[in-house]
Amino acid sequence: MGDLDVTKLKTKNDHANYIHHLLNDIEALDLMIDTGKIEIAPIRIGAEQEFCLVNDQFLPVNKSLELLEAINDNHFTTEISNYNLEINLDPLELRDDCFSKLHKQLDMLLKEAKDVASKKGVKFVLTGILPSLSVKDASEENMTPVKRYSVLNDAIKKYRNQNFDIHIKGVDELNLLHDSVMLEGCNTSFQMHLQMHPKNFVDNYNWAQAIAGPVLSACTNSPLLFGKELWSETRIALFTQSVDTRVNSYMLNEKQSRVSFGNSWQTGTISDIFKNNISRFRSFLTTNFSKNSVDMVNNNDTPKLRALRLHNGTVYPWNRVCYGTTNGKPNLRIENRYIPSGPTTTDEVANMVFWVGVMMGKPKRYNNIHEKWDFKDVKTNFFNAARYGMSCQFYWNGTYISSHDLILNELIPMAYKGLYRVGVTPKDAEYYLKVIKDRAQAQNGSEWMARGYRQLLNKHKRYEAMQILTAKIYEKQELGFPVSTWERLPERINISFKDGGIVKHIMSSDIFSVDKKSSLALVLHIMKWKNIHHMPVINSSRELIGLITWTDVETYLGNSRQQQCSVGKIMKTDILTTTEYTRVSEAKKIMKDNNIGCLPVINQSKLVGLITLNDFES
Repeated sequence: MGDLDVTKLKTKNDHANYIHHLLNDIEALDLMIDTGKIEIAPIRIGAEQEFCLVNDQFLPVNKSLELLEAINDNHFTTEISNYNLEINLDPLELRDDCFSKLHKQLDMLLKEAKDVASKKGVKFVLTGILPSLSVKDASEENMTPVKRYSVLNDAIKKYRNQNFDIHIKGVDELNLLHDSVMLEGCNTSFQMHLQMHPKNFVDNYNWAQAIAGPVLSACTNSPLLFGKELWSETRIALFTQSVDTRVNSYMLNEKQSRVSFGNSWQTGTISDIFKNNISRFRSFLTTNFSKNSVDMVNNNDTPKLRALRLHNGTVYPWNRVCYGTTNGKPNLRIENRYIPSGPTTTDEVANMVFWVGVMMGKPKRYNNIHEKWDFKDVKTNFFNAARYGMSCQFYWNGTYISSHDLILNELIPMAYKGLYRVGVTPKDAEYYLKVIKDRAQAQNGSEWMARGYRQLLNKHKRYEAMQILTAKIYEKQELGFPVSTWERLPERINISFKDGGIVKHIMSSDIFSVDKKSSLALVLHIMKWKNIHHMPVINSSRELIGLITWTDVETYLGNSRQQQCSVGKIMKTDILTTTEYTRVSEAKKIMKDNNIGCLPVINQSKLVGLITLNDFES
């Protein structure tokens, strides 16, 4: 819906007018399909490149509109987050050296933008989720100030009428209540488009669903969110929850999220796919309508189907059916939305070659796959891939097989056949599919990132490790070599953000705390067991209400009777605190001026960390 001027549906007349045009668009689509007006050939490919804007500290920077104006190229457009931009690549015919041409245009456009961005102190990072993101970056103040984003945010919030409850469990666990759709902006992808013949469109769409898990497993690149190690492709879980219009009780008629893999195979006609989404998901936006789509088809004009495209733009299946026009001719395509951005443009184009090759190389034995395979096996494959990447196994054609074996022994050979079948040059096919083969035999982006982050955490605090990891991704991305060749990171890297840094760089977030009703005996033992000298006291809402120091309790050692008193009787309540984003130098001065050895870190009264004098020396 990027090119549409949208507003919220408010009045009864708004709804009636919108529904009239929506139903009219469906009728026009059916008419174009029935009369053979949908373009059959040539087959085209296309792509959208989303990427992150960071500063010299490798933190997100809100300069999308400023850069967009300076770049002054219609290939570039905004995203919902002010620290993201998108490139829309030109569609190309699927033949000859189309993929290397697409790659060349992508690199050229990125270089064009980098030359402008460097003058403004901005760097670009291609990655599914930027490792250095913090929760505050997902706030509404970082939304791109473009009308359609605020309208979408307001409409979804009103429709949902409660905060978004984000829960993702992987190696670590993330629990978060959030008040806007801005978590969507944490996700950046490399969206791929493949135009398909209308005659076999539904069967090919089902095939796209069937291969989604294995293809994703080779391409995962987003294991981290807010410093937590979660899924191999955390975007799948995050995006699903970040624009979910269902309330937590699931009492609405919608049993399926707007971001979804689907619940069943598609059957019937192409327009049935659109009709299913219209039936399942309510509309909450509208735009300006000037022409009747059916009348346009009858007059041999090509309609834009504005109402249908608008509705389609608020429903986000991982494989989405899209209607569009090229050179004035209508076409239908499958949009692959599950592949992450990065880590290099070579990796991204290789992902595209792999997907398109497998799509076009489908053997006849997989025709009408909806009659042969259980959809739940395919859906399970997809979410296993998102969780575990290339370490998972798939239920494929009636048997279990590892991701590596399926990719190397069946899908890559299938992709070669598909590419050669449509006339892609052997040079393109061999170069890019070798990138996938090497990745399957070595590592993909999420494996490199997760192992590197674990190494960094051995010697660096979490926030600094997040920045260092982002810096190394940028450094290696600029060299351009595929991620399969990237060397693992050492524990200690001589990149420091502490000079002039913030409290978040040095604070400890894995802290022990107690309730005011806890016995002093328990506190004494915890402090001795863990060799700690400061114990925050919090309430049930994790708000800081007091502090116990070793100096406060050491006089109670050896006196078991006195140790039975509660923490609340001896804790200090007049406590100096700081925030995560206070400068380190300022926090150090507070501690020195007040002769204290500990400074609790709070966010909206809640305890999030602790710094001691030792943290300034590490």
